[in-house]
Amino acid sequence: MATVHLRIGDLVWGKLGRYPPWPGKVVSPPKDLKKPRGKKCHFVKFFGTEDHAWIKVEQLKPYHPHKEEMIKINKGKRFQQAVDAVEDFLKKKEKQGGKEQSSEGKGDSKGKKTPTKPLKILEEDDEDLSALKDPSEKPVQDDPHFHHFLLSQTEKPASSMEPISKRLKIVEEDTRSPSIQAADSTAINGSITPTDKRIGFLGLGLMGSGIVSNLLKMGHVVTVWNRTVEKVPQDNQHCDLFIQEGARLGRTPAEVVSLCDITFSCVSDPKAARDLVLGPSGVLQGIRPGKCYVEMSTVDPETITELSQVISSRGGRFLEAPVAGSQQVSNEGMLVILAAGDRTVYEDCSSCFQAMGKTSFFLGEVGNAARMMLILNMVQGSFMATIAEGLTLAQATGQSQHTFLDILSQGQMASTFVDQKCQNILQGNFKPDYYLKHIQKDLRLAISMGDTANHPTPMAAAANEVYKRAKALDQSDNDMSAVYRAYIH
Repeated sequence: MATVHLRIGDLVWGKLGRYPPWPGKVVSPPKDLKKPRGKKCHFVKFFGTEDHAWIKVEQLKPYHPHKEEMIKINKGKRFQQAVDAVEDFLKKKEKQGGKEQSSEGKGDSKGKKTPTKPLKILEEDDEDLSALKDPSEKPVQDDPHFHHFLLSQTEKPASSMEPISKRLKIVEEDTRSPSIQAADSTAINGSITPTDKRIGFLGLGLMGSGIVSNLLKMGHVVTVWNRTVEKVPQDNQHCDLFIQEGARLGRTPAEVVSLCDITFSCVSDPKAARDLVLGPSGVLQGIRPGKCYVEMSTVDPETITELSQVISSRGGRFLEAPVAGSQQVSNEGMLVILAAGDRTVYEDCSSCFQAMGKTSFFLGEVGNAARMMLILNMVQGSFMATIAEGLTLAQATGQSQHTFLDILSQGQMASTFVDQKCQNILQGNFKPDYYLKHIQKDLRLAISMGDTANHPTPMAAAANEVYKRAKALDQSDNDMSAVYRAYIH
């Protein structure tokens, strides 16, 4: 992009990292925010995402002269929504006689200033990444998974109940490292270029269904297979829905792998993951040199290592990529992907990860993603059990559960997760968003991992017992929030 002369308030197209140009407006940065050293850049607020970033002048173009050009090369619903937001802004400005109204720094009706919460932004510096590092840490030359920039819009939302998916982030990678490939899907998914590689997907459960749907929406060529089609008639109809959306149907895992360049798998537990690879007509029978296999199931490090070894023994390329999220998050294409293994496979999966998630991390050698995922789910599962315990204790002591939730939602623990799970409990609606049996499995595997490392996990062990009690009460196939019932029966 050519260098341009811009002023505060100018509309622009800003290019961030390797991602496509996005409409924005040059705005004044917070007073306490320093401009990156040695760079000519402007502070830009992006339309449709409300994200902010320092953008180099050579990566900016005036909005109006380049509008038609940008609309031609960028497609997608979210991109169009951003352009529509610009047009709405222009209409409002025209109605106001060309003047902008801003509440920033202006007083209230009594003349008092209304404070605004500052934006927390990491400054980009191509030559010095020290701002991203803990000064107490020793320099790490080859750590592949922390060379990225996170520009986060942290203004207080209109309501503390606002979904986390609306607190948007942009991830810009360091030009020397491709470790963080997928940015916020709200900003990027609408205009990604799908890989020309043929994609296979095995497992159409709560998570897999949303992933496949988003892959298809973003233009990927996908062949699907689900292990329960022969046992459960409605799952056959489920496959038919994807076929209507453009997917192809594979007869066996081996056939899917043989037909595709990259095959993803997302199943329930270590046994299912092993059976899928090692069983009759399994993945291993379709693996040939150069074929890529991506295991997205949440399993233990030992299972991941075994699968990696058998895939590699046939000349295949292996990546583990478990996902943090739920059915709703999967459907929205806002998963967080934790990857480890063959880095070239990770890079080949870039457009797929952008379609299914908001952020992806490359964590190094095989097993690291499984370990990190189990730790995350251990924390989440323990937290859910504690919330259920708090709600039942409130009831037992004569306190209003609704008031408890209202207070919780206004404090530091406020989150979409807390709000949704508490609402499930209060409404008695335990339709699965993340199966209770799966979070209990993750707790069990995390405890085992702690034993292997000779590290105590007493909180997780206590929570695990509560989930086991809930399973005994026939709550396995309900949402994880049904752990509440373990306290009331």
